[in-house]
Amino acid sequence: MSDTSQRTPPGIPRQTAEQSIPRRSLLAAAAAGGAALGASWLLTGCSGAGSGPGAGPAAGAVPAAAPSGRPAPGGTLRIARPPASEAETLDPASALSAYEYLGALYNRLVRIGPDGHLAPDLAESWEPDDRARTWTFRLRRGVAFHDGRPFTAADAAYTLRHILDAATASPQAAVLAPLVDPKTLRTPDPYTLVVPLKTANAEFPSLLTHYNCYVVPDGSARSIGRTGIGTGPFKLSSFTSAGPGRVTAYEDHWAGRPVLDAIDFYSVADMQARSNALLAGQVDLLSQTNLDFATARVVAASDRATIARAKDAQWYVLPMLTTEKPFTDVRVRQAMKLAYDPEHILKVALQGAGTAGWDNPVPPIDPHHIAAHPVHDPEQARHLLKRAGHERLAVDLYTSSYDPIFTPMALAYQESAARAGIRIRVKTAAADSYYTQIWMKKPLMATYWFTGRPIDQLLNQVFRGGSGYNETAWSDPAFDALLDRARAETDDARRRELYGEAQTFVIEKGGAITPMFADRLVGISRQVRGYAEYGFEFDYLGIGLKGA
Repeated sequence: MSDTSQRTPPGIPRQTAEQSIPRRSLLAAAAAGGAALGASWLLTGCSGAGSGPGAGPAAGAVPAAAPSGRPAPGGTLRIARPPASEAETLDPASALSAYEYLGALYNRLVRIGPDGHLAPDLAESWEPDDRARTWTFRLRRGVAFHDGRPFTAADAAYTLRHILDAATASPQAAVLAPLVDPKTLRTPDPYTLVVPLKTANAEFPSLLTHYNCYVVPDGSARSIGRTGIGTGPFKLSSFTSAGPGRVTAYEDHWAGRPVLDAIDFYSVADMQARSNALLAGQVDLLSQTNLDFATARVVAASDRATIARAKDAQWYVLPMLTTEKPFTDVRVRQAMKLAYDPEHILKVALQGAGTAGWDNPVPPIDPHHIAAHPVHDPEQARHLLKRAGHERLAVDLYTSSYDPIFTPMALAYQESAARAGIRIRVKTAAADSYYTQIWMKKPLMATYWFTGRPIDQLLNQVFRGGSGYNETAWSDPAFDALLDRARAETDDARRRELYGEAQTFVIEKGGAITPMFADRLVGISRQVRGYAEYGFEFDYLGIGLKGA
């Protein structure tokens, strides 16, 4: 998956982005040596419950939750993260931002809480005018940046202008630019930000929850990528692009001192090496690493490590490119959806560790989610294909080892769709070029996204006609108009109805087959306490270690 900024978009990790750039890894050599468990052990341990050295009767079980209990104050958390570009930066607005550092160093104006609803961060409250054309944010007082400067409305306005500046090339600019003219932003006093919009949008604050929207100091564009000066619970101690780094507790954080004294970050080459480092006790947490179910069983059976689950944290999809035959025909798209059983794919590909998607990309935790959907109906699928002139439909479905779920999902879909007479030929493509050679180029392939996007951003960014992230190239003026009506609707109940209609539109006419939402299986040390995640970010303020 790639975007105009040449970095993988929201929802896709960075392992395959910019493959020609050299990688550095502090732990790679150690993970390959005697201190870590070898790849052969991992492969053996993945063969089934009870296999592998030291695996006991519970080896087949994957915990439903991280270890409970309060962490002890202090200590250093060691995080292994995927390799990144040597051009990565601490500028949160950048397409090459060092994602794992952002929640430690910065705060947003608005965040998404664990219940899926908006929650205050640097903005204590916000309200629209009666047409949802102008939004006023009341900002938190008594907040200081890491260099001692007080946070004011000037910083909030500057952050938005920085995102919208073409020189920044922020991925979030495409979301905000149709709505916000940076010249019209107003700061009537140090703790009030007024944002006039080009068009009405009753969901506008939700668009500021994206990780590109962390607040930076006024005038910091040239330095923020190196300094990392924010208002977050940790301040920067050291940072190396694509390499190691360290953040330390910010004693004067407005929400209180974090539990930990410090966090060390290491760049580790691949999932296997990261898993080995965790099992060897070299790191405490695997960031941006969704373990496959078999590896997760081995981790959970070890003495040093276990698994935390992030419920429905990723949604998996088989995009049909609607500009390519046979998927130009809506009847074929409908047949491809009716032909398979999402519950079957959930069971086979995820061992039940998730929720059936039923072709709705809006996650169940989202307050706007609708549960209604067409039922699995192979005979109706056959009927639609016959009417469309594709009675013996045979199509290629591309997958790769880029993500461990892709191929099991593809094979499960192949098996299920065969009941409707559809012949799926599963093709395996190279992982290192999958998002440059396959994604948005082949008519049918496997991919995934991270949940946690507000519904307005999800539907407009991934499904609106002409969007750079519209991976199915589906375009329907009636759907786009429906999104515009939903944005402009100030009555909450009516707006939910409109977003419900939009979801039905995607299910019935769109090109995205969405079999399931997957629980992300996160590898953590058995010493970690207070791990809580939503939207692919965990609570930096409350996480800690047992007996630190």
